[in-house]
Amino acid sequence: MSETKLNIILIGNGMYSTGRGTDGFGTIMPAIVETKRMGINIGNVSIVGTDVDNSLTAKNKVNELLSKAGIKVGVSYFPKEKNDTEEYLKVIKKIEKPACAIIAVPDHLHFKIAKDCLENNIHCLLVKPFTTSLSEAKQLTDIARKKKLLALVEFHKRWDRANISIRDSYNAGELGELLYVLVEYSQRKSIPTEIFKSWSSQTNVLNYLGVHYIDLISFITKAKPLKAMSTGQKYFLKEKGIDTYDSVQTSIEWKALSGNTFIQTLLVNWIDPVNSSSLSDQKIKLIGTRGRYESDQKDRGLTLVTDDDPFEVLNPYFSSSFENEEGFLEWTGYGIESVREFLLSVDSLIAEKNSLEKISKHKPTFQESTLSSSVLEAANLSLQKDSIWIDIA
Repeated sequence: MSETKLNIILIGNGMYSTGRGTDGFGTIMPAIVETKRMGINIGNVSIVGTDVDNSLTAKNKVNELLSKAGIKVGVSYFPKEKNDTEEYLKVIKKIEKPACAIIAVPDHLHFKIAKDCLENNIHCLLVKPFTTSLSEAKQLTDIARKKKLLALVEFHKRWDRANISIRDSYNAGELGELLYVLVEYSQRKSIPTEIFKSWSSQTNVLNYLGVHYIDLISFITKAKPLKAMSTGQKYFLKEKGIDTYDSVQTSIEWKALSGNTFIQTLLVNWIDPVNSSSLSDQKIKLIGTRGRYESDQKDRGLTLVTDDDPFEVLNPYFSSSFENEEGFLEWTGYGIESVREFLLSVDSLIAEKNSLEKISKHKPTFQESTLSSSVLEAANLSLQKDSIWIDIA
């Protein structure tokens, strides 16, 4: 058992944190449970939302999760008495020595909440996107650097073995010089119209989904983005009273370490049919002078169809539960690894087993993730300016 006691603030109690609104349990709480199972001394987890009723729903979800996992974790839920959009600030002040914060809130709240956590000297893991503003990204990076805090963005696709394989193949020179990269990424229309209905109009699908594969190309190639161009369509969601894009198509020109350039094209939408065979449909292709790499990251070869449910394509590698020999559920996958790696890093840092510099290497730090913010800023500006090419700062 680790000697370090990690008191965790989980800001956001929705789908990704607890599975609220779904049949599952999300990713973050299962990752905390699995970190505890490893022997890390998880103290109390304070789950903070803004709505009392949602906190109660999250509590019921987490209680069921802990029961199925056979793991005991102390969990507190906020707000308790009345709705409060800044409840997290009160929790930060009242709980005992918070070791870290995991922030899983709507896109447009990332900057303020991350800034508040950093200014209170708390290590942070922030779900993607980092920010959509380069100046905000730089501000957060500067605060984290000055306060010597571990600050990471939860770009979990870096932990997907398929993407690590692409990186290794590229670095081995098997693809030659990259010519172009094609990404298709979409989700069911229930995401913006039901699950994220209260805030989907304050972001767009490129920020919410596409940014994963912007970061991934940086991770794979270490290339520098030069300029971006975007176009988009507003039909279905606008008719539903949600003023955001159904789909966004973005092209990014990158400069490889060799000095040569290549184009990445992202085709993203979040209005797939509700009867789509999976929540996410995602594919990536890298075409080079010596080879090509294609990864269907929806079809992992596992499907399910029953009398009660329609045909479903399963991804057992992201965040899945499996029954162990004792009859309890254990969660595994690259989504779990991403969160668990942060918690292990915080534990190591607090216990002074590793330096911040060493821990931060090869991880999606705020500083490294500033690149994705610069691309989003340019791409979103292009949307506003009739799809002209915008240079990336």
